[in-house]
Amino acid sequence: MFLRPIIFAFAVTCSGSLASASPEFWAREWPNTNFGKTSVENWVEILSGGPPKDGIPALDDPAFKPVAEETRIDDREPVITVDIEGATPRAYPIRYLTWHEIVNDEVGGVPVAVTFCPLCNSGLTFDRRTEHGVLSFGVSGKLRNSDMVMYDRETESWWQQAMGEAIVGDLLGTELKQLPTWMESWAQFTARNPDGLVMEEPDWPRSYGQNPYRNYDSSHRPFLYSGEMPPHGIPALMRVVRVGDRAWPLSRFDAAQEISEAGVTLTWEKGQASALDSARIGDGREVGTIRVRDGQGRDVPHDVMFAFAFHAFWPDGTWMVGR
Repeated sequence: MFLRPIIFAFAVTCSGSLASASPEFWAREWPNTNFGKTSVENWVEILSGGPPKDGIPALDDPAFKPVAEETRIDDREPVITVDIEGATPRAYPIRYLTWHEIVNDEVGGVPVAVTFCPLCNSGLTFDRRTEHGVLSFGVSGKLRNSDMVMYDRETESWWQQAMGEAIVGDLLGTELKQLPTWMESWAQFTARNPDGLVMEEPDWPRSYGQNPYRNYDSSHRPFLYSGEMPPHGIPALMRVVRVGDRAWPLSRFDAAQEISEAGVTLTWEKGQASALDSARIGDGREVGTIRVRDGQGRDVPHDVMFAFAFHAFWPDGTWMVGR
């Protein structure tokens, strides 16, 4: 079993040979990737996270069952909710995504990739349809600014998970459409969707429900990240709500549970555990659930990610720090 926390020392050793981080170096492992097309200016940014290609196995076409039949998941455990018009709402538990990071699925006729990068707390769902056809995704084992680098199985181009954009390969510059999904607690999902569906436990030998990144989100520095720290005195691993190129620090919800700015309304509700705190995910400290809606009350694509990752990928982004 490949597990990033267990191989931290190995990965740090790898980072000591940064001179080898180049298209020529990676091409030996990835002979089918077109390294002649890339937006990466500094190859030192891309490091091995420890596991090799597919060492963290993405899932395809998972099985589901009615929420009433689920007994394993604690009430406060986070799930990614995919609610597409015309389809029964589905919950993708973080207890599974922590170990697999990508789920290729189809919901209501829409091919989707449900993704979670634990090192950035980034949980995003993408439409897998592109001008180049429907893609399926795997985990490359590479990190850039501590964020998962995905790859598509059709061309083996590399994709930045936090941005949903191809950064290396034939599909360079292609952007995936982000869907308006969100992370909430299992209890919140089931209360709103008593007839909903939940992904069944995968048939892999993993410690589902356990957190292999214990105390990570209370660390002072991210794993394998050497970029600038966030401005305004915001801690690197504070969660922020990203909508486009704007970020709202979660500390703003200490004073108000609803914020309306820049054309969106953000709400915070108690009840969700951090997946990156205690040994058991269900015992994690309170982080709450964020929803983002527009002026018509429609859900808006967003991400609840760590501040350092927002600053790394949106260095000119706007920090909504209030007055």
